[in-house]
Amino acid sequence: MTTTGLPSTKQNILQSLLRHGEAAAQQLAQDLKLSTQAIRRHLNELEASGLIEYQLVQQGMGRPQHLYQLSSKGRDRLSPQKYGEFAVAFLDTLAETVGEEQVSKVLEKQWQRKAAEYRDRLGTGTLKQRITKLVQLRKEEGYMAELHQPSPAHQGQFILVEHNCAISEVAESYPSICGHELEMFAAVLPDCDVKRTHWINDGEHRCGYSIEAK
Repeated sequence: MTTTGLPSTKQNILQSLLRHGEAAAQQLAQDLKLSTQAIRRHLNELEASGLIEYQLVQQGMGRPQHLYQLSSKGRDRLSPQKYGEFAVAFLDTLAETVGEEQVSKVLEKQWQRKAAEYRDRLGTGTLKQRITKLVQLRKEEGYMAELHQPSPAHQGQFILVEHNCAISEVAESYPSICGHELEMFAAVLPDCDVKRTHWINDGEHRCGYSIEAK
């Protein structure tokens, strides 16, 4: 788990919001097995620190409900490493020097190398074994990855979800890198059809990929 420098309960709240996208105090209390009153106290402190924000949502005839989500500052707090600004500045300088087309080729080459590394580390095995290893590698790199299988009836279909983007600052400035990432997953799993289902750059709270055996 990424260290934020916060007390464990507050860190767990941020991690939970990262997974859910948004959540009410009652849901967080249930997830973390704490009282709603205790959760509200932590939420107030996190909001005061600028790490979370909320919106009022009317549900039924009752009082509006507070739905909490991470602020950009809170999402940055969960980033395992802060090399994004340097990477963006480096790519900007490279673009000014050799042109954006060459930068795109450099990024594509980087993902090709990453795909080769992943293939080597995944080795052989069933599709589920290989995808499980891939998810673990992505976790270690800070992507907060999870693997889901829609139903037992679809043994050859998986959903790879990444709640955190370890290269978010680069992706915001150079969104083409996300296309290379999709190509990378397809190269790592050549016996599968890989499609993007969710994208943080489109305003969603996670990136997701459908992986299905050909």
